[in-house]
This record gives sequence, structure tokens and C-alpha cells, in this order.
Amino acid sequence: MSKYDVYNTQVRNVLNWIDSDEVAIPEIQRPFVWNATKVRDLMDSLYKGYPVGYLIIWKNPDIVLKDGSISKGKKILIDGQQRVTAMEAAIAGLSIIDKNYKKKRIQIAFNPIEEVFEVSNPAIKKDVTWIADISEIFAADYSQWSFVAKYCEMNELLGKEDFIASRIQALESIKNINIGVIELSDTLSIEEVTDVFIRINSQGVVLSQADFAMSKISSDSLYDGTNIRKTIDYFCHFWERPMDHEQILANDTEFQETEIYRKISWVVEESQDIYIPSYSDVLRVAFTYKFKRGRISDLVSLLSGRDFKTRENHESIAEESFSKLKDGVFDYVNETNFKRFIMIVKSTGIIDKSLVRSKNVLNFGYVLYLLLREKGIPAHIIEKVVRKWIVLSILTTRYSSSPESSFDYDVKRFDTSNPEEYLRMTEEGELSDAYWNNVLVNNLNTSVRSSPYFNVFVMAQVKNSARGFLSEQIDVPTLIEQRGDIHHIFPKKFLQNSGFSNQRDYNQVANYVYTQSEINIKIGANSPKVYMSKMLEQVHGGNQSFGGISSQEDLERNLEENCVPVEFINMDESDYLNFLNLRRRLMSDYIRKYYYSL
Repeated sequence: MSKYDVYNTQVRNVLNWIDSDEVAIPEIQRPFVWNATKVRDLMDSLYKGYPVGYLIIWKNPDIVLKDGSISKGKKILIDGQQRVTAMEAAIAGLSIIDKNYKKKRIQIAFNPIEEVFEVSNPAIKKDVTWIADISEIFAADYSQWSFVAKYCEMNELLGKEDFIASRIQALESIKNINIGVIELSDTLSIEEVTDVFIRINSQGVVLSQADFAMSKISSDSLYDGTNIRKTIDYFCHFWERPMDHEQILANDTEFQETEIYRKISWVVEESQDIYIPSYSDVLRVAFTYKFKRGRISDLVSLLSGRDFKTRENHESIAEESFSKLKDGVFDYVNETNFKRFIMIVKSTGIIDKSLVRSKNVLNFGYVLYLLLREKGIPAHIIEKVVRKWIVLSILTTRYSSSPESSFDYDVKRFDTSNPEEYLRMTEEGELSDAYWNNVLVNNLNTSVRSSPYFNVFVMAQVKNSARGFLSEQIDVPTLIEQRGDIHHIFPKKFLQNSGFSNQRDYNQVANYVYTQSEINIKIGANSPKVYMSKMLEQVHGGNQSFGGISSQEDLERNLEENCVPVEFINMDESDYLNFLNLRRRLMSDYIRKYYYSL
């Protein structure tokens, strides 16, 4: 069976498909991102008969209705949305919403004498040689005879009516130009649709399975798909660009009056930036939490009414799936839920987005929070389990590869098991003594500054309010919040001068600490033995060189807070590699104590 059909159809048919809702534009790429000059160029290409690329349509499977009859699946335009929207704007005269969420017309002008297109502007509108807006040529009440006669009179072209009429006729004929269409079969799985799309898409655009899920939601007209899509889309956009709030409402006045708007309007005033969700994040969390599944391709199938046992599509399954997804999305965007989850995230020591390299760690953390809350688990247990699971996931890079499979596995077990027991079993299997004594120590042997293991160490310092290296009062949380820098304990310049020329050697994370810039400047390129001798003089009543630490006991506490071995005080270049080994073990022990204190 063919995976897709290829055929040609006229521009007028494409526009009719959209107007009649035979083919849905799912608005994956909304708002309209083309600039007016691209619309002009498209009209010019159509006029000259140049190829403008294929449209890719995906047919939804037929569905068994509740009365046993069959409903033909609607077709979805999954590639060519910008081209079709451009044609609707220029030819049909429809308004578009631009990238700033402002509703506007894109008027394309045509000069029949010169046969050129241009974006309409005030000068063109005053120039009678131009048709300032070609959409009037395609209007239902357009009369070519009267239009040509008036145009020729205004331009003193009497006797050349046939010439101008031929040019206008060529412009009108744009609606008869053939466009290539690739129609993907409704029998294809979402994985096959994705694969075919990637293989035949000439623009190199890659749509994710979340994009296809949004296509399904957007094209639904029976089960509130439009409002589900708006909830997700506006919620995520308000996070990224709250300044667009008023403009969006001005363009969508009906939405402002809905309960949905009241559910998400709180985001406009929110300032946290640790977890800024995209539409794929919202979909993944809402789906995994409500359906207890991890594969987004399953969501696409379920929204089509798929019965995985009989392989048929039923209206009842589609209706139930849309209802569950809507509930999941509304739970996701709920202000109380979201803010309590962020509170738990911050309580791990994650106070900056740079400390979480994998977004899926937070996604599953939110899945877990919503799931346990739905199951009626006491709040203090939810906080403990979610907090530890987030850190465990970072330490084990649990969701870095094959996240959907891991989501699927974990959500099913948290759903059917005692959450504390499942957490304990996972800890025993993955955070054994061997992990803390060997695996983590070895993982800390890296020069990657964004290493998840170093990030957890910093999280532990934040949680413990550890002070910056050699600081009396300024702590690590403050240094992070003020965008403080990470510096080398064995100064980089010192190591380079001592023969450690490889970046992997001097940029080891075990050689990193948060410290005040002024302290780092005073350390300069000196060896620890040199600059720490000044520190020792300071704590015994000598000149103040670094910060305000004034006693030996406080100095030793500061070194302990930063997992710096006391022996470091007398170290030189020959001791550097031994220092790294000692500090990695101290860092691992520090992280272990932190984890079990959560």
C-alpha cells in the first residue's frame, strides 16, 4: 500500500478546501512568520508559473461513530501552512496575525504595464499605474470589463484595452495554477508520518511528534480542540513574551471572556525562569500524567479514537481522549499546581535554570507531582518524593536518552506502586555505595562546566547555604543570583605556567568554586601555597588579604563548605592531580549527604 499519493490541484481548490474546512490548518507555526516581501515573491512565482513547492496533507483515519456509521477523517495541512496563509492574505484579502500578534492586512500590488509585483505602500496607492491590492481582482463582485476600462482611462491607455486585459487575465489565472500535493495515507502510524515528512520535505523542516499532536488538537471541531490548543499556545507564549498579552486579547476578544483565560492569565505577572514550558512540554506532561503513557505518538492515535486492541478508530475513544487531555492541560496550567511544583524544585537548590540541563527532568517531576496529588498522597510525602526524584534523575541522567521509554516505565510504576517504596527500590538499585564511592567520583572527572554532577554539587551548596570560597558572609546562592563567576582553585594561569596546557586538565570541575570576583583577582596567578599563606597570616591577626574570615576555625569551615581538603593549604603544582582526586571524593560525599537530607 502506498504511503502517500502525489497529485496536482489548482490554487482555487486549495483555498476552497480551507474555506470549507475540508482541510484544516492546524496553526503549528502560528503566528504568520513570513514577511510581506515573501508573500510578494510567492505571487510573482505563481504568476510566472514557477514551482512553489509541494503541500503536504495528512488524512485523519475514518472513525466509527457511536451509532455505528463511519465518518470520513478530516485532512490536515502539515506543510505549506505559510504558503496557503500567504495566498489567503494576498488573493482572498484575509487578515493575518503577525509575529507580534497584531492583526493586519498584507496587500500585494501589481503593475500590469510592467508585470511586476510589490508590497503595497502609500506611494503605490497614489500611483494609478498600480493595482494597489490584487485581492480586488479576485473579489466576487469584480468586473473585468469595467475595471480595464477605468484603468486605461486613468492611465491614458485608450486603444490598449486588450493589452491590459490580457495582463489582468494572467493575474486572475493565478487561481488556476496547479500546485503539487502530497497526501499522506491515514493508515500510517505517527512514526511513519514523521519519517515520510522528513524524507519528502524540501525545506529541511523537522516536525516533532508534539507538532503532529498539536495538529490533531487544532483541527478538532467536536471536542473543544480549539480551546485546548489556545490554552497551551497562549500559556506558553505568555511565559516567553508577556508584553504581547494585551495585543493577543485585542485580537481574540472572545477568549478574554472565557474561563480558560482566567486559568492562565496569572502567567503574565510571573517572573520565575527556572522552568519555562514550551507547548511540547505541556503536552508531554499532561499526556503522561493523565494517560499513564510516555509516548506522544500514542496521544496522536488516541485523539484519533484508536483502539489499540482492535486497531479500529472509535468516536467514543476520541471523545474520552480529548476530555482527559483537556483535564490534564488545565491541571498543568493551574496556578496553585504550577507554583507549588516550582517551590519544590527550588527546595532542591535549583535556583537557576542553568542547573538543570535536561528539561525532561522537570517535565517528569511535574508529572510526578500531578500524579501523586491526584492519588491523594499527603503533601509532605509528595514534596519529599518529587524533590528526591528530581535530584536522582539528574544524578543518573535518567531522561537524557530515550526519555519517552523512561517516562512510560516510571509513570506506570508510580501509578501502581507505593511511591515511597518505588523511590526506595530505585535508590537501592542506582544509588548504591558503589555509585557514591566510585561511579560518581569518576563522573566528577570532567572538564564540562555544565556537567549534571557538578550542577548537583552546586545545588547541594545552595541547599546548605554554603559560603563562597574564602568569603566570610557571601554565600553561593547569592553569588548565583547575582550572576557570580566560577573560578579556579588552582589558578588557570598558574597551571598553564606549570605545564598543564590542556584545557581538560586545568578546567576540571573539581578545580572550580564559586567565589567573589574581588577575591579571585587578589588570588591572581599564585599557587595555593602562596595565596593561602597570606590567608593564614590574615586569620592570625595579619593584614586582611581575602574577604573577612578572621579565625582558623572559620577558615576550615569555609574549606569544608567548598569540599576543599585542608591539605590544600600547602599545595603546589606537583600536588594538583592529588588535589583533584581528594576533592572529587569530598564532593561525592557532600552530594550523598545532601541527597539523603532531602
